[in-house]
Amino acid sequence: MADLGNLKNTAEIVRKHQFNFQKKFGQNFLIDSNILDKIIESAKLTKEDCVLEIGPGIGTMTQYLAEEAGEVVAVEIDKNLIPILEETLSTYPNVTIMNEDILKVDINRIVQEHNGGRPVKVVANLPYYITTPIIMALFESHVPLQSVTIMVQKEMADRMQVGPGTKEYGALSLAVQYYAKPEIIARVPASCFMPRPNVDSTVIRLTRYEKPPVDVEDEAYLFAVIRASFNQRRKTLANGLTNAGNLGVNRQMVEETLEEMGLSAMIRGEALTLEQFAELSNRLGGKRV
Repeated sequence: MADLGNLKNTAEIVRKHQFNFQKKFGQNFLIDSNILDKIIESAKLTKEDCVLEIGPGIGTMTQYLAEEAGEVVAVEIDKNLIPILEETLSTYPNVTIMNEDILKVDINRIVQEHNGGRPVKVVANLPYYITTPIIMALFESHVPLQSVTIMVQKEMADRMQVGPGTKEYGALSLAVQYYAKPEIIARVPASCFMPRPNVDSTVIRLTRYEKPPVDVEDEAYLFAVIRASFNQRRKTLANGLTNAGNLGVNRQMVEETLEEMGLSAMIRGEALTLEQFAELSNRLGGKRV
């Protein structure tokens, strides 16, 4: 089967199957074998690994994954791509193609059935419009994961690994850094895709922590506090938490807690570190009514 990591072979497959790119699915196929090699190398695959690929497209990266991993489960939402994948991956018996929406499928069941419940590696060229929901679904549902190596919009990758005080810093930054260690692997210009997107991309690897770097008494409450802190970025943290309505706290409790932590009642959420959010949620959680 022809290597799809170039424009000529990709264009040929698209033409042969009269495939129409769906904007609603954010379809941009990678056509640079050097970038594909970098992704595969950074995922550190062995024949012992089971890989979950989200959005395989026409199977470009799937071919590379199948060469290195023991098993690949490729989940594709667009039913029009399934016949193409069946053709481009026909020589790889270690690939399972699923026509499913990754946000609706039971990922834990996939891991159980295909890897005996052992941690999998996720590798994907993610559609920009659902990057955050996919990442949050992977982490919050506690899927057994070793690592997540993904191509995402450059701004999204920046958001995952920045610290407090920057405009990119927010709920996604904190969630990713609670669950995993983020590392930028490569910057990818828009010219490496077909069709060409309007933005550049970045490959980022998120290596799952065995244990989060902070001690939290109630993980769900921590993330409720974080979300409330960034829902209205221009408001103070006290305002955001008081207005949330689902935290069981009032303004006085929030301001007292901030004072106990040596923080100003006027501080904004974007100024707090993950450690401070963990302490804040632990303290507020003990006071809530």
